[in-house]
Amino acid sequence: MTEKDKRNYPRLNSLNLISYYVYNQDDTMINQGMGRTLNISASGILLEIHISIEKEQIVTLDIGLEEDIVNVRGKAIYSKKGKDNMFETGIAFINIDDYQKKILDRFIEDFENQKQ
Repeated sequence: MTEKDKRNYPRLNSLNLISYYVYNQDDTMINQGMGRTLNISASGILLEIHISIEKEQIVTLDIGLEEDIVNVRGKAIYSKKGKDNMFETGIAFINIDDYQKKILDRFIEDFENQKQ
């Protein structure tokens, strides 16, 4: 089974600006920065950022989706070296509230409709 087969939601290749905040186990912010999304789904996001984030660290994200900004919390699933000294970090969303989920779902639906 490939990684793509394991996914519950399709990934949309979408470049969006993000700001991120990384927290340690004591819920103290230990890092912050800017980056961009490489892909996004209803359950998570792939980021391109300047640092590596340790697996299981908690991250809050402000994601620019067209006219909206979505604020979500997630957990780092992996981080690997990418292109141009950047890191690709997979984040699984956790505790996403209904309003933020609605904005995210609308963005994904609109994105899919544009491809048709």
